[in-house]
Amino acid sequence: MKNVLLLSSLSLALLVGGTAHAAGLSSQKSSFGTLADGTAIDKYTLSNSQGTQVSVITYGAILQSVIVADKQGKFDDVLLGFDTAKEYEAKNNDPHFGATIGRYANRIADGKFAVDGHAYSVPINAAPNAMHGGPEGFDRHLWKAAPSHDKGAVGVTLSYVSADGEMGFPGALTTQVTYSLNERNELRIQFHATTTKPTVLNLTNHGYYNLAGAGSGTILDQVATLHASHFTPVSAKLIPTGEIAPVAGTPMDFLKPTPIGTHIKDDHPQLKFAEPKQGGFDFNYVLDTHGDLSKPAVDIHDPHSGRRLQLFTTQPAVQFYTSNSLDGSISGKAGKVYQHWGAFALEAEHYPDSPNQPAFPSTRLNPGQAFSQTTVMKFTHD
Repeated sequence: MKNVLLLSSLSLALLVGGTAHAAGLSSQKSSFGTLADGTAIDKYTLSNSQGTQVSVITYGAILQSVIVADKQGKFDDVLLGFDTAKEYEAKNNDPHFGATIGRYANRIADGKFAVDGHAYSVPINAAPNAMHGGPEGFDRHLWKAAPSHDKGAVGVTLSYVSADGEMGFPGALTTQVTYSLNERNELRIQFHATTTKPTVLNLTNHGYYNLAGAGSGTILDQVATLHASHFTPVSAKLIPTGEIAPVAGTPMDFLKPTPIGTHIKDDHPQLKFAEPKQGGFDFNYVLDTHGDLSKPAVDIHDPHSGRRLQLFTTQPAVQFYTSNSLDGSISGKAGKVYQHWGAFALEAEHYPDSPNQPAFPSTRLNPGQAFSQTTVMKFTHD
């Protein structure tokens, strides 16, 4: 009875100043404070009748919170992030918490690539490479937002126009990202983009998740299944070698349910490249699902809380990252400290450095074409 009253009160509170939708879905627009220059930032909170809440802010089209129940009906925020716009604006070692990443997710070797014989250069921000679109990527800009509606879901669509030449990329790029939530606890993220010149593009969301609750220890006991029989090995510079290698016989094998910490400290050169001190995962997994949204590409389960996250995607790969850069120096929401290996990220995307790797799936986008990708994060519990 207490849980029923809690959910009823929660739904009522969310509807104040918001919009109600069919099947108990609701959305609410509120203030998320201001940036350092006084620019106002809005937050859109999407909710369903089960008490699940998803919040998105207009700065960086950032996914700011994901609140879901555990097996005992307790709600917690499982997404790492901050409580204020100014904290997201500050570099803070730039972890890209919950960010929309563009124009190019992951790494481009030496920040250089060519399109039709024309050389382009992206500013280096993860020496010696360009990372996640350069130092002023999509998560460093203000996006326009508007509520969106779909059958059986409630959402928000954010849009941004990246000028020709921004961060060195050719073409004016118009991008939309839509976050939507349904009654099945599925968070759907849809990207759409068009360009005025031939360009390269790789978009993703960079959410950091801890299914025990953000700031609740490490994710080493959480059990991962990655439906990927191959990955792209990297050099010491974390750039793919060009090989597409089997995971069998390596610590990168998550074809069967495996606690994330089982092999994270193994004496393997790939793990040392990803995190030289202790080892860690930061690899592009080539998915066996081949873009089929009906098949889970990733399944991660926390045996303590009972929470489970399943990822479905139209993309050919997922970058699995165990927050190797976190070291306890960042305090996030509610003042919680985010420790080493305190979260995992699942970046559904194309392969790293594809513009310089002809054998990889192409990330080229031409005028007159439309880029689109869909990723679904489904949250359940035992």
